Amino acid sequence: MSHDSGPGMRLPVTIEEIARLANVSRSTVSRVLNNHPNVRGTVREKVLRVVHEHNYAPNAAARSLASSRSYTISLVIPRTAAAIFADPFFPQVIQGISEAASSAGYVLMLSMLSAEMEQPFYQRMVRGRHFDGVIMLSSDIDDPLLPRLVRDKVPLVLIGRHPFIEPLAHVDSENREGARVAVEHLLALGHERVATITGPLRMQSGLDRRDGYKQALLARALPIDPALVVEGDYTQQGGFEAMRQLLALSPRPTAVFAASDAMALGALGAAHAAGFRVPDDVAVVGFDDVPAAAFASPPLTTMRQPSAELGAAAVRALVAMLDDPTIPPAALRLPTTLVVRASCGAVRS
Repeated sequence: MSHDSGPGMRLPVTIEEIARLANVSRSTVSRVLNNHPNVRGTVREKVLRVVHEHNYAPNAAARSLASSRSYTISLVIPRTAAAIFADPFFPQVIQGISEAASSAGYVLMLSMLSAEMEQPFYQRMVRGRHFDGVIMLSSDIDDPLLPRLVRDKVPLVLIGRHPFIEPLAHVDSENREGARVAVEHLLALGHERVATITGPLRMQSGLDRRDGYKQALLARALPIDPALVVEGDYTQQGGFEAMRQLLALSPRPTAVFAASDAMALGALGAAHAAGFRVPDDVAVVGFDDVPAAAFASPPLTTMRQPSAELGAAAVRALVAMLDDPTIPPAALRLPTTLVVRASCGAVRS
């Protein structure tokens, strides 16, 4: 049978032809493509070699019918598109999710939901089971969508963690520990009046990073001054406004830990606008290590979290859950790393 349908054109190869070329049955090819464990290693390698040589792509509809799966993952972010793409953290996580989903043979569906969109989304998409599972990113503790997904036993992995819903598969960074290390770094430089611009305290990451700040101060027997704790919203504008409030204090802080790089960049802008030098007048440390941090003025000291790996790990946890619903829910905590640049300053006398 010829695949030629005209000059320079070839019809896609079929699963039957892959079976013939690999000298195995059609069902064996199907088991290999669906990563079934009941295939000998040498046979699996032979089939995969033929698949790669002929650029074979399984028909999505056929895979869905055979396995009762859509091979689609829904990434749900309870935020507006404007909020998501204004924060450089989100594209890094989404990239990690997209690449891992593609490698696992899944299509990614991105849903960015404002509060009024959640109920229609749930009725139309979740109840209709247009996807096999959900990855939820950046949800509030009291978000009503999350308990609905849990109640209806939708396969789900949370990026972040929830303080009350257990057991719930989740992947998170060491938020509290990372914040503690960042603030300890400022204290080791001689700062004693250290402020923080927290994340939203309706989110667990905001609470964890605030608590890491408090933990570092209390370990040095330094009191918690409520005036030095200003809630932000993980945006550059929020960081700008919070920094203006902190710089108006008397005495003002000599160092500020911002719970995200977006807020830290806004804080740098507010310091410059008010005529303060960073780090000479006030030191600034962020959290995330987004690409813009290295090019800030001055370059931003920050706590690096593995943003893309958060997304990839969430996909791996969800696919494992779909392959074997009996496995315990994943609970992964990824480490953070302090990246020291110019914005934190030298050792103070």
